[in-house]
Amino acid sequence: MKARKILVLAAASALVLAACGGSDSSGSDTTAAASGGGCKVGVSWNNYQEERWAKWDEPAIKAAIEAAGGTYVSSDAKSSAETQATNLENLISQGAKALIVLAQDGEAIKPAVASAIQAGVPVVAYDRLIEDPKALYLTFDNKGVGKMEAEEIFTRVPKGNYVIVKGNKADANSDFLRSGMEEVIGAAVKAGDIKIVSETYTDNWDPKNAQATMEQVLTAENNKVDAVLSENDGMAGGVVAALEAQGLAGKVPVSGQDAEQAALNRVALGTQALTVWKDARELGKAAGEAAMALCSNPDASAISGAAPFTTPGGNQISSIFLKPQAITQDNLNTVLDAGWTDSATLCQGVKAGSVKACP
Repeated sequence: MKARKILVLAAASALVLAACGGSDSSGSDTTAAASGGGCKVGVSWNNYQEERWAKWDEPAIKAAIEAAGGTYVSSDAKSSAETQATNLENLISQGAKALIVLAQDGEAIKPAVASAIQAGVPVVAYDRLIEDPKALYLTFDNKGVGKMEAEEIFTRVPKGNYVIVKGNKADANSDFLRSGMEEVIGAAVKAGDIKIVSETYTDNWDPKNAQATMEQVLTAENNKVDAVLSENDGMAGGVVAALEAQGLAGKVPVSGQDAEQAALNRVALGTQALTVWKDARELGKAAGEAAMALCSNPDASAISGAAPFTTPGGNQISSIFLKPQAITQDNLNTVLDAGWTDSATLCQGVKAGSVKACP
């Protein structure tokens, strides 16, 4: 699904005007923004220190809200589920009439989200699932991301010892990604061609934890590891550091996602096999527009492009899934052409001419 097909306000000037004043369908009065006449949208970040949120997602969210006449306010949970629950209350007390929530712990945040929705404040579950049937779940196709990661690695290593480095256990995305991987490698595992020598969750998706895990696996397996399925780029960085210490960086293919600047450079260098690019600018824009629409009508199912999705918990939730793209050495020019990175960053330390994107 192309992002432009899901943008919720492209031809809805009347909707924007409704979202900027008056009362929503729940009967709650919308709050006039400090700048004058706009819906206030509160954004709760799980950990704003991560590169992606500050660099890509937030500017796109903020721009979409302001373009529709709204006001952006935010808070940072700093990786604390307890803090995030309090943050939602604080955002509402500041006048937020819609919330965008990047959950630190999708289970722990459910009561706070349910309370907000019951109070007439609609919620966009941003990039991470929150099992509330009245929320709007907006993300990329995470199962598809896991499938893309595994496809590239499996093409390179159809047999051998695999390590799977999963993300935070409290984040449903970790299991969505793993299920996508299973579609690719499952049969080979059952046939005995692939042996999973380690499969672990990683607290907070922390690169240091991923590095420690990889170091332990290399020791336990006497460096006999053939491939690593790392669920994101940050953890891939930790994995590559562990491999590098053993002279294995570039010899053992490693996956990742998010197209972080350091990861794109590793792809160019050959120490990371691929990253999956999820253009956060598209996701942020869609979220900002959806939040403004929800200010007028809190019914998530009314958002253009939303479709029912059955969650792992058996709930039906209105959802929008954007399409990701695998990035390898062969198509690095894609992110260059899109302005996602620049040649100096991408090609740092890369031998000129060894990669098409680094002539």
